[in-house]
Amino acid sequence: MSDNLTRDESVSRIAKIIADIKFALLTTANPAGALHARPMTTQQTEFDGDLWFIGNKDSGTVADIRHNPQVNASYADTGKGTYVSVSGRAELVEDRAKLETLWSDFYRAYFDGGIDDPAVQLIRIDAQEAEFWEGNGKVRSLFQMARAAVTGKTATDMGTNETVKL
Repeated sequence: MSDNLTRDESVSRIAKIIADIKFALLTTANPAGALHARPMTTQQTEFDGDLWFIGNKDSGTVADIRHNPQVNASYADTGKGTYVSVSGRAELVEDRAKLETLWSDFYRAYFDGGIDDPAVQLIRIDAQEAEFWEGNGKVRSLFQMARAAVTGKTATDMGTNETVKL
């Protein structure tokens, strides 16, 4: 757990990492306790402590959230060596103005009625804790791993890892 970063610094760092990651895996728990991770499209809105997704009211994701709102959203950019895991509480939201802000024609593939489809469901995640990893770049990390393999010593300086309360 990092005591070095303020909440605003943590939010800013996470926002920077996830800004260009197209998809997140949203993990929910069903009534039997089984975990399910499903790909969800990252919204083109800056992370401010809340994550937003658009789901389907009839989906397993939404059913799971109704049963247990504790969720996790995971992001990965393997090219940059950056990863984020955000834990929080999901809420099913009915807010037409917010939906209009987040909606894109991309969602027409999932909702026949477009933005007015009655199955459209906004999902807001109030981020409570996050962990992130920032690598030192692919080449440097590969060099560190290769050196560790040759020398038999643990790789050092593989980047930054922080856990933060939000």
